[in-house]
Amino acid sequence: MCVKGRQRIEKWELAKGIYNTSRLTGTFKLRSGQVSNQYFDKYLFESNPVLLLEIAKQLKELIPPETEVLAGLEMGGIPVATALSLQTGLPVVFERKEAKKYGTCKLAEGVDITGKNVCVIEDVITTGGQILLSTKDLRELGAKVHHVLGVIERTKEGKVNLLKDGLQLHSLFTMDELIEGEKEHAKS
Repeated sequence: MCVKGRQRIEKWELAKGIYNTSRLTGTFKLRSGQVSNQYFDKYLFESNPVLLLEIAKQLKELIPPETEVLAGLEMGGIPVATALSLQTGLPVVFERKEAKKYGTCKLAEGVDITGKNVCVIEDVITTGGQILLSTKDLRELGAKVHHVLGVIERTKEGKVNLLKDGLQLHSLFTMDELIEGEKEHAKS
């Protein structure tokens, strides 16, 4: 994927780049416990600087205007949140799944989130289970959390589960969009 001479690539080009870089086939058990015949290895698109930069450029358009802090969830949300922070100038916190028993012993590492409007950042959303757990922790730490940004929304189940907890999901792509976009542009 070459973008020399251009400031931004089209959304369909980004979808194709993510799809071609990250899609694996086989039998995969997901964090949710579901089994899938395809897997999008998020670390392959998150470790690609061209893709990650473009993801951040396009995701920043979805950040709610009241957002004061971005929260990257361990581990996949952290590179996306960092790239978004660099694009927007918004501070970022890194939300651990559990606090370490050494160092600062914090669950959310980074700036103070007390009373702040925090937007949670995740890479791939299936059921939203980890987002719900992390959001509960962020709220207990004093953050106001109402929005989640995701790169790939695997199923509608995640969006439904998040809405039940007052969280609005803004995703760059649905899984169907990635698959259909690849099929459509493979023809051309």
